[in-house]
Parts: sequence; structure tokens; C-alpha cells
Amino acid sequence: MSAPQPPFPSRPYTTALHNRPSTFQTPFSTAQNPNPAGSTAASNAAAPNLPQTTQQKETMRFERERAERADRERREAENRSAFEALSEEQREEVNEAFALFDLDKDEYVDYHEFKVALKALGFEVPKGEILGLLQTYGVPASSLQQGGKQAAIQQQQQAPTFSGPSRLLLSHAHFLAIAAQRILARDPREEILRAFDLFDADGKGRIELEDLRRVARELGEGLQEEELAAMIEEFDVRGEGGISREEFVGICLG
Repeated sequence: MSAPQPPFPSRPYTTALHNRPSTFQTPFSTAQNPNPAGSTAASNAAAPNLPQTTQQKETMRFERERAERADRERREAENRSAFEALSEEQREEVNEAFALFDLDKDEYVDYHEFKVALKALGFEVPKGEILGLLQTYGVPASSLQQGGKQAAIQQQQQAPTFSGPSRLLLSHAHFLAIAAQRILARDPREEILRAFDLFDADGKGRIELEDLRRVARELGEGLQEEELAAMIEEFDVRGEGGISREEFVGICLG
């Protein structure tokens, strides 16, 4: 009978595993996190690109400002063109209307001064339209220089003026442009009839010798009585002793 065999010594199979670096990953852990080192980069890529968003906002702001500037330059060019299209006499009339109602002489008019100046030029403009023009072309009184502010305050104390969340004033240049555009758009016949009404102050329907005499005196024209009578006689086609509306329109339209 043979002698029993000694048992095989146990082998340290787990020693090598325990000695592996702590960064060792099993196949299962790799599947759960296939790119552990790139996880931060992936998160950054998914987040919004903040510098790009800021750049887009700046681009939009630049485009908006450029469009506003182009629109402003276009309106200013149209305004200059309109005023230059007026006759010398019409330019003087517009300038005189502004100077007459710019009571504080600060080269700006407020709501009431603007409205009355347009009325002096023959334009009855509704309140809403006046306010719309001030909103488009006016500037707040508070934005003027100190001298302009003081003048605006004095004017406000002297006469009733439009007041609101911000009191708006219209510059001389914009008044000229607005008045010029309205004059150019006006029907010539309407302007002639308005002149007729200045002669025919009593509403008789015709201009008589006394009307010519009065207007000549008001304008400082040194016309002789014979000259005035000759004017009536020449244009009084119907022999009514005066010039009718239609005759006056015919004279002016030539």
C-alpha cells in the first residue's frame, strides 16, 4: 500500500489582482463609462456657447442701429429736398411763421406754438397728428442744454403748453421740413382761394376796390387810386364791380 500524497500548496491567484493599479477598469465598467476622460469635454460641448450668443446680440444691435441711421439719413435728405423745392417767397413765409411763434427764441417750438404756426400757414392739423409729429421728430425738453431748459421753463410759466410724461419740442429744421412737405402737397387752387379770402374779408364773394385799397395799405404798397381801379376794371369780366372767385383763380393760374 502506497503512502498518501501531500496536498498541493494553494496558489495566490488573487495577489496579482490586488496589486493592479487603482485605475484598473473591468470590461463591465468600461461599458458603463466608455469615455471617462472626455466626459467634461462632452458636457462643455452640450452647454450653450456663451461667447457666440453675445456676438449674435452685438450683431443684431449693430444691424438695428445701422437701419435706424439709414432711415434717419433718408428722412433728413427728404426734408432738405422738400424745403429746397419751395419758392423763395414760400421759404420766407415758413421761416417767418416759425420766428413769430417761437416766443422764447430758443429755436424750438412746443405743442401749442407748433400748432398755431401751422395754422398761420393755412394748415388746420388735428391734435392727434400734432402729437404724432412731435413723437417722431421732437426731442424732450430735458435733453436740451441748460440755456434751452431755462427758456423752456420760462415759456411754460408764461403760457399754457403741452405737458405729458415728457414735454417734447420741435426744432427749427424739422418745422421747416414738415411745413415744406405740406405746402408741396397742397392743392394750388386751395392756396389761391385762401388768398382770395384774405382780400374778401367780408365774405362778399368778390374783391372790390375797397378790398384792394385795404390790402395795399396793409402791405405798405404805394399804389395810386387810378391803378387800383384799373386792376378791377381789367379783370372784372362780368362787369359786377369786383373780381369773383373764379376770375381770381383764373388770374392766378394764368
